[in-house]
Amino acid sequence: MTDVVQDRFSPGRKLSKLLPRETVAGIIAIAALALAWHLASIYGPSYAFPSWGRIARAFIAIPLYDVGITIARLALTMLLSFVIGIIFSTLVFERPTVEALLLPLVKLLMAVPAVCWVIFAILWFKGVELRIFFVMCITCTPVFIIDSLDAMKGVPLDLRQMVRSFRPDPVRYYTKLVFPCIVPNILTSWKINLTLAVRVVTIAELVGAVSGIGHGLVMAQEMFSIAEVFAWTVVLVLILLAMQGLVNVIERRTLHWRTA
Repeated sequence: MTDVVQDRFSPGRKLSKLLPRETVAGIIAIAALALAWHLASIYGPSYAFPSWGRIARAFIAIPLYDVGITIARLALTMLLSFVIGIIFSTLVFERPTVEALLLPLVKLLMAVPAVCWVIFAILWFKGVELRIFFVMCITCTPVFIIDSLDAMKGVPLDLRQMVRSFRPDPVRYYTKLVFPCIVPNILTSWKINLTLAVRVVTIAELVGAVSGIGHGLVMAQEMFSIAEVFAWTVVLVLILLAMQGLVNVIERRTLHWRTA
């Protein structure tokens, strides 16, 4: 009996309740990577593996203006891509002929690599901001279209027929039935698309931009500063985690009924 009580109140069991096993494993993996990098900075070439002190100084010196510009570009293009995707899916939904004509073009856009769109943007547009805007939208919008359209098709047919029996107008039909039903899929699409968008905006900023994280990476590469490259990479990861965390907060508040 005493052993059971001691096991129940042991520090290991208390820790397992506070931190899930996956979180503990992730912390251990990150700590091991940090230790390996530290050892490489001591015994390896310093130009290839800068010390954590140099990386920290480079991180502190990062211009907040460039970080803010990249975040603004991400937010604006993602919102616009989402709106275009929802509008397109709404117009195509329950119109098989229109879907058969337009959906192959959307899938074709998804098959084109982001690097190709960057080259097209350089050849087509003169303004740098317009180039970045084009590359981001043409890359992210098809993902929202495919995911939202598939989610709309997942709304049960008998439920759609029942709602239509009340003869609602199109606005009420979509706002009362279709859009609420696809919220979980849309939030998942946002999480996936954010990962893609963070990579694409960096590629778009690498060519011709005079501000943003991509421009900072170009400057770090020209100065052969791996510490700065590492610092900019950490910033990108933090931006992605922060945006995905925001989506998670919205998901918990919007879909609180799933855990009720």
